[in-house]
Amino acid sequence: MILEMALLTVKPGEGPAFERAMAEAQPLIAATPGFLGLELRPCLEAADRYLLLVRWERLEDHTARFRGSDRYAHWKALLHHFYDPFPVVEHYGEPVVSTPAPCG
Repeated sequence: MILEMALLTVKPGEGPAFERAMAEAQPLIAATPGFLGLELRPCLEAADRYLLLVRWERLEDHTARFRGSDRYAHWKALLHHFYDPFPVVEHYGEPVVSTPAPCG
């Protein structure tokens, strides 16, 4: 499993509109073979900042299958105008250290 991570900073005051646009865009990415799930989390310390986590089976599912699809153009049109600055997107492999949640 590959974990895609992007720290998204949206233009001031655009958070609610961005969240609505992300909800509209979510089916576009979910239709991609190899897509395993998506989370968008708001930052507690900084307004208008979000953490996007997307799980993929393989790196190519994101880089070729999604970004190479017609759906990606629609995704960009819905979301990219919100970002300032444009986010860096990185991909991470399996954990090298992991601690399970305590039982209780």
